[in-house]
Amino acid sequence: MTAGPLEGKTALVTGGSRGVGAGIVARLAADGANVAFTYANSGEQAEAVAAAAVAVGGTAQPIHADSLHEQDIEAAVAQTVDRFGGLDILVNNAGIGAFGPITDLKMDEIDAMLTINVRSAIVAIRESLVHMGDGGRIINIGSINADRTPFPGQSIYAATKGALASLTRGLARELAPRRITINNVQPGPVDTDANPADGPNASNLLGVMATDRFGTSAEVGAFVSYLAGPDAAYITGASLDIDGGFGA
Repeated sequence: MTAGPLEGKTALVTGGSRGVGAGIVARLAADGANVAFTYANSGEQAEAVAAAAVAVGGTAQPIHADSLHEQDIEAAVAQTVDRFGGLDILVNNAGIGAFGPITDLKMDEIDAMLTINVRSAIVAIRESLVHMGDGGRIINIGSINADRTPFPGQSIYAATKGALASLTRGLARELAPRRITINNVQPGPVDTDANPADGPNASNLLGVMATDRFGTSAEVGAFVSYLAGPDAAYITGASLDIDGGFGA
């Protein structure tokens, strides 16, 4: 059997039990990585994601961790290193969205978005860099809404994703001497339980896209796996859209 492009590498994916995160876990595991991933709520769903990875010959380890809590993220990094002996790839996927006019959003909703979408990524990066060797990979999962917000009610969510893009650019300079790349993947509408392709808002989203369909979590997973692999060593500090022309 031919070794996958990530054979022998260890990855940690935050928020990997469903949606885009589950697609990323599946692809990294299929490409040969040992994958740890966090989940905040459904242990049963997380075990199903891990079992699916094992069924295709991969390795995946669920870790219960809530990205609202700094200590949970720190523990998830430590558990990954303890389980697999190191850390080569970090994917900051955990994220939430609360939408509506800024005057209608409660401050606890805003604080939760800032904490999970931005602060948790910073914590995960800081902790991971202690263990990550030269040539590692960090991939943030942002949103095309960082660049385009065609509908009202997206301002705070878009601000958190814009912060990820800025963080990525800044850290590319800091991490380059260690040959660690950091990139920001910006999905557009992706068919998930939280945003189904046949949902009530689908027609509005399709109306501002170049393509006539939503993306899939598998497509995002493939993109992330490429950035995590050896062929992407010259890409860093970039915000890369996978959005069906949403931002075109």
